[in-house]
Amino acid sequence: MLTIVIDHGRCALYILFMKEISISSFKATCLEQLRNVARTGEPLTVTRRGEPIAQVVPLPPSLRGRAWLGSGRSTGRIHGDLVEPLDAEWEALA
Repeated sequence: MLTIVIDHGRCALYILFMKEISISSFKATCLEQLRNVARTGEPLTVTRRGEPIAQVVPLPPSLRGRAWLGSGRSTGRIHGDLVEPLDAEWEALA
């Protein structure tokens, strides 16, 4: 299948030859197909009886490699001393 993608953000024209796979083959080799899309960056079209039903595309570069670990770094502030006990009486202790 020949697909033309116009990227308006960069004013570029890309012509992609998308790989097509039947839904039954995709189901049998799903993890391998997802790895191939991530590795090559080429989209994959999933078909049922020759009709496209889904498209698997790689993540945009802005989202690749983002890990959730450490994602909150530099978002908090420390006010006061964290080690010293509070002067206030807590309800749970009273």
